[in-house]
Amino acid sequence: MKLFKHIYDWVIELSNKPKSNYSISILSFSEAFFFPIPPDVLLIPLCLGNRNKSWNFALLCSVFSISGGVLGYYIGKMLWWNVPGIEYSYLATLFMDYIPGVNEEGFNNIKKLYDEWDFWIVFTAGFTPIPFKLITLSSGTFNINLGMFVLASVISRSARFFLLASLIKMFGESIRYFIEKYFNILAMLFTFFLIGGFVILKIVLS
Repeated sequence: MKLFKHIYDWVIELSNKPKSNYSISILSFSEAFFFPIPPDVLLIPLCLGNRNKSWNFALLCSVFSISGGVLGYYIGKMLWWNVPGIEYSYLATLFMDYIPGVNEEGFNNIKKLYDEWDFWIVFTAGFTPIPFKLITLSSGTFNINLGMFVLASVISRSARFFLLASLIKMFGESIRYFIEKYFNILAMLFTFFLIGGFVILKIVLS
């Protein structure tokens, strides 16, 4: 936990350094398959520091997070197993030992969910605080359709980052406390009701 706190503080400090475009791009890309700190941690202070560039930062977050997600997908697809579905590779074991949010239990649970909810599993992780890396890696591991994976990632990651950036662009520092305390809860509730609505619609139409 102490190491995690040091990493968190280091990310926050990046918002005060020049070339912030590079920082947010690299963080968004790497977080999608291994880095433990989500891009929001850097996106919020960057947008507060330059509200006119809020959407630019959100665009960088989205593009590089989705690109990193595709890399994570192929890591899962090509490097995760020694024996497919049976024996994890050394790389997989390394990730599970050292990357927060990536573990064997999570992979086993996700496999069951993909069979029924494929698109919505990716969307939920992309829009809510569920570790996105767990989904990018497992999507490739379990050979989820790549087109569906990319589509769900584009919609969910863009929606999350642009919503955050838009709130800050409109309200500035006054919205920061609300975002940090309630945004993730509201994102989970929104996703729950969205999926629930589609489930009800499917039942009605079946």
